[in-house]
Amino acid sequence: MSEDTSASGLNVLWFLPTFGDARYLGTALGAREADYNYLRQVALAADALGYYGVLLPTGRSCEDSWIVAAALAPQTTTLKYLVAVRPGLQSPTVAARMTATLDRTSAGRVLINVVTGGDPVENRGEGLFHDHAERYELTSEFLRVYRALLDGETVNFKGRFVEIEDGRLQYLPVQKPSVPLYFGGSSDAGIRVAAQAIDKFLTWGEPPKEVAAKISSVKAAAAKEGRRLSFGIRLHVIVRETREAAWKAVESLITHLDDDAITAAQKIFARMDSVGQKRMTALHGGRRDNLEISPDLWAGVGLVRGGAGTALVGDPETVATRIKEYAALGIDTFVLSGYPHLEEAFRFAELVFPLLPLSHAKARSTGTVNTGPFGEVLVRNDLRQASQS
Repeated sequence: MSEDTSASGLNVLWFLPTFGDARYLGTALGAREADYNYLRQVALAADALGYYGVLLPTGRSCEDSWIVAAALAPQTTTLKYLVAVRPGLQSPTVAARMTATLDRTSAGRVLINVVTGGDPVENRGEGLFHDHAERYELTSEFLRVYRALLDGETVNFKGRFVEIEDGRLQYLPVQKPSVPLYFGGSSDAGIRVAAQAIDKFLTWGEPPKEVAAKISSVKAAAAKEGRRLSFGIRLHVIVRETREAAWKAVESLITHLDDDAITAAQKIFARMDSVGQKRMTALHGGRRDNLEISPDLWAGVGLVRGGAGTALVGDPETVATRIKEYAALGIDTFVLSGYPHLEEAFRFAELVFPLLPLSHAKARSTGTVNTGPFGEVLVRNDLRQASQS
């Protein structure tokens, strides 16, 4: 079956850190190698905890998302895998065949993240020399062919960047009506692509007022195309049992972050032609002061991390309230991460899941603890359904 984008509840995805993991930002101290065994731990935890899926990043700093997803999908049961197709780096026919194969072998657990790439230096290193406008034109042509192939059509197409004769798939995906396509693009060109061909529009974690304005623009563009989209948001989370403990964890996260690391990272971000990245950078301006840019929304991650650079911070009730505020704007999907990813996956699921109306709620375990001769022993487990409040 295809992805649930109805009003039945929120979808919460976690993140597989295929570029590495850490306890601190901007330093090798406390770094954790994200090898297969560690990524497997994160995926198994997300699966057991009841996350809807996991996002796998893409780029030359990451392990290949398709191979990692193919290796981990058989190890999990319900977890979905949000992997990237890269227009200009893959032909639409090869990408469609990869998508259909992974969808079939995972029993319909594939989600697709369409990534145009916003770093000209990295793009050239991958053999992609098109400018910003050309990349989005290429993406539009790619998606026309790619989507038609996944729908079982035979394709003949000639555009400026893509040309296909008698394109077809022998084996189709199992998801119906199609494999869901996710996409994020804050520029006018990106919004046009989303309006024409995408199922779920993703935004990075800007303050609610800015997110609301972006959603309004995308909805209007989609309406002109006779289409409706659903919406998701990419955020980090730092949740602890008390607000004080959460903000203390924020301070710990940047304990070893020096000005040289911030300056070096900001120089890299400045060369990018991604409008979304520029909007992220504008939230903090490369400065440490005043990083709480909206109530309980902290922009410190973006000092040294490209892409998603904001985190919801607080106790479970506070974080759940902020998530519900975004949901009220029309967001039904939350793609989250934390540091380190394994531990934060447990914290968020155990502390916040019971406070959210999830589409994928799992039975939660409670227990009675008896003090025996060798310490505390869990003697009984009762299952109760997660709260839907």
